[in-house]
Amino acid sequence: MTNSIRCALLALVLFALCASTQVGALAARADPGRDGVIAREQAQVVGFARGLLGVPYVYGGTSPQSGFDCSGFTRFVYAHFGIALPHSSGSQSVIGRPVARDALQPGDLVFFDDLGHVGIYVGGGLFIHAPHTGATVSIDSLAGWYDATYDGARRIL
Repeated sequence: MTNSIRCALLALVLFALCASTQVGALAARADPGRDGVIAREQAQVVGFARGLLGVPYVYGGTSPQSGFDCSGFTRFVYAHFGIALPHSSGSQSVIGRPVARDALQPGDLVFFDDLGHVGIYVGGGLFIHAPHTGATVSIDSLAGWYDATYDGARRIL
């Protein structure tokens, strides 16, 4: 990977982090009740997931030390917050509540490819996931292939 690509990816990650942090902070100030708590939890989930950027994809992987597959990644992130998820994207697709695509919020699980892939929505049309062999945990757009194979989303928080 060239330095210019690394810089561009870093800028994208920093922009997304700042945007979601500002959204979470605004939501928390707007309603200090349940909605504010949810917004803070969403920001914490996304922030923790971002801390795992660069961990290699490993089929069946469940930890930063061994690497992650897609559902192992989402399971690990949510387990950090005391929420148990099964280790398969298909099984995760029935947890929580369904969410319309135009109502996605940070922290929602997003599913693709006949429920064969899962990631965590981070906001701004982006999601974080463990994509495939040879890749690392990364942030991608819901456009392109992911748009064409989008299967839905579930809200866990």
